[in-house]
Amino acid sequence: MSTPALPATPCYLNGQILPINQAQVSVMDRGFIFGDGIYEVLSVYGGRVFRFDEHMERMERSLAECRIPNPHSRAEWRDIANRLLQHADAPQANAHLIYLQITRGVAMREHAMLPGLTPTVFMMVQAMAQPSETQRTQGIACVTADDFRWQKAHIKSTSLLGAVMARQISVDAGAMETVMFRDGVLSEAAASNIWVVKNGVVMGPPKNNLVLEGIRFGVLETLCRDLGLGYELRSLSREEVRNADELLITSATKEVLAITTLDSQPVGNGQPGPVYKALYAAYQDLKAQAQ
Repeated sequence: MSTPALPATPCYLNGQILPINQAQVSVMDRGFIFGDGIYEVLSVYGGRVFRFDEHMERMERSLAECRIPNPHSRAEWRDIANRLLQHADAPQANAHLIYLQITRGVAMREHAMLPGLTPTVFMMVQAMAQPSETQRTQGIACVTADDFRWQKAHIKSTSLLGAVMARQISVDAGAMETVMFRDGVLSEAAASNIWVVKNGVVMGPPKNNLVLEGIRFGVLETLCRDLGLGYELRSLSREEVRNADELLITSATKEVLAITTLDSQPVGNGQPGPVYKALYAAYQDLKAQAQ
């Protein structure tokens, strides 16, 4: 089987903007050898990065946790992103994604965190594939699984084999995402955060080392406050998830969607509920304000 050819889409690599099919990284880069790096995925609406500072804060936390030096200031990161957006394909698209990756750098293979390495910085931009109208209005199907990943899920690490395997569980089941539980307690989905709605209160898992704090944690908190909805972060049992009035899923690409089927069983009445509809509408208003 032949390998699909990469497009000539512009990317940023270690100070240069060049076609992605010409970008090269050493096979001794620790990101390739060990998955020793972190990443961010930024949403862009109308040419402006959504919640830029929140992304930078999370990126800085991940870098500090991994002891990788931050190669740029926030102003420099913003400048690189804006430069790359000027070269983006499909400039007519209203929504883009910026993928940003930083690895520890290049060195001979050694597990220890070798000092003095120059981080490898890669960034690319692409049009965002947003949920379909059917998914927005009818909701999506998800399945559940035990969370078998490592204990530092709060780091946005490039070591994503666990997430890949978890996501494949839902692919094999014909569902959109895999909702995971650790010791019977909700953690997150393979590439998304999960929210339980009960009696008008939007609840999510606590911010700890077992959950990646999605940017939409802050977004939903703001929207719930503005809409007069309760918002709470606490441990949520499998039973509470099963008995939710509504289940929601959030991520950069999904924004906010209703889960209407879980393990082939309806969630609530099997239709997107009023809390989802209110949050979705408010989310669109928030995006418009950011442009």
